[in-house]
Amino acid sequence: MAPGRGGASDGGRLEDKTDCTAQVDAAISQASALSSSGALSDAVSLLMGTEKRCRIGNDLANLVRVVEAVTGSILGQRPTVDWGAFRQSVESICSRRSQKTGAISAAVKAGMVALEELDAGSGAPMSPEDLEKNTVTLRELTDGRIYLEAQRAALTLRLAKILEGRGDVSEAASVMQDVHVETYGSVSKMGKVDFILEQMRLTLHKGDYVRAAIVSGKVNKKALAERGMGGQRIAYYTLMAQYHRHERDAFSLAQDYHHMYLTLSQTDEVEGAEEEKGAEEEKMSDDKEEKALEALRSTVLFLVLSPYSMEQQDMLNRVALDKKKLALITPFKTTIDLFLKKEIITYPLAHQADLETPSMIEGGPDFAAHWRATLRTRVIQHNVRVASQYYRRVRGARLAELLGLGRDELEREVASMVSDGSVYARIDRPNDIVRFAAAKTPEAVLSDWAGDVSKLLDLVETTTHLIHKEQMMQ
Repeated sequence: MAPGRGGASDGGRLEDKTDCTAQVDAAISQASALSSSGALSDAVSLLMGTEKRCRIGNDLANLVRVVEAVTGSILGQRPTVDWGAFRQSVESICSRRSQKTGAISAAVKAGMVALEELDAGSGAPMSPEDLEKNTVTLRELTDGRIYLEAQRAALTLRLAKILEGRGDVSEAASVMQDVHVETYGSVSKMGKVDFILEQMRLTLHKGDYVRAAIVSGKVNKKALAERGMGGQRIAYYTLMAQYHRHERDAFSLAQDYHHMYLTLSQTDEVEGAEEEKGAEEEKMSDDKEEKALEALRSTVLFLVLSPYSMEQQDMLNRVALDKKKLALITPFKTTIDLFLKKEIITYPLAHQADLETPSMIEGGPDFAAHWRATLRTRVIQHNVRVASQYYRRVRGARLAELLGLGRDELEREVASMVSDGSVYARIDRPNDIVRFAAAKTPEAVLSDWAGDVSKLLDLVETTTHLIHKEQMMQ
């Protein structure tokens, strides 16, 4: 067996391996001298021949050295790097027959380092055209290679930013959608969330709200709730608020802003368990506190604008427990109190102008007009529910007077609430009577009467027993 070559094993034939260290050392030394003298193409050609010998000889360590020498020779020609030669060399290395994964990884990572150095301001200068071409080339080389999925995600994000920068938002969104980062095992949780948030942002910017809703479902809520993900939580719920505002979903908007409020209300996170134990909780900065209060204002506003439901009432009561922060925004505290009391609310509200937060008027005059109309509707619906709890039957004229509505508008609102099941009512138009209690069947009346009689007999029996007990004690 020749020296420097692998042999056979008892279990089968292993691939022969040739030690090319001496040839590689000589080739790298000679290539360095050629590139220093300006003969870059000759240096690259020499190294490419050595690369073939290492690849055929299965000498992975030296193969990686040769690939690094090829990319290093081209990138070392600063400040005038021939980026066309760099792309050609990297593509040639990665497309060669039976190329090793280590060599492909080394070539792609060399390009990634060049791009990262450019971002840091210490890399070789690169024109916008070369920047885009380099990014596209490296991204294509990572396609279908699992061991380069993290690099593919980073390159896709970079390419999307380039496309967005020149105004092609639609193409940028399409490029981002090609990558299913949630399936990438080598990308960190935070990296996945950041990537998906960028996908959401671009799809919303593009105006594809259906796609944005689908992409938002890819965010891992458990990962989003982990420590150190506060910035990602704020970004996620900000984007979701943008989507729900387009859908005019008031309750979902209230939940989005409440999540933002809870995140902003948390104390700053400290890295390291020992530091956390020894450090006291810091107060929020003025800017952060103002953002938290603005999120709380929006939470209260959209809760009030939400349709009545058990979930809405539960959240309204939970928000009302935060008395300390609500005391700082008196109009909103007053609003919560009004909607939690079983009393008729006068419209317009005395403090209604204070309720128009930036989140309400965001989206243009049409959205603001929609929310104002919705507020009036919610006040009317609240008043009808209150009336239904105090009256079994009432004349329509009297009810319209109490609620400050016209007869036709009252009938429309009551009919709408009956349709969605939020209140029981029957309107007798000829007699102008509104009934809020369902008429009982004879069987129900008889059952109630039997129950009342049973309670009466139990009371008589208990009273008789107490009288006998008192007489025996005398």
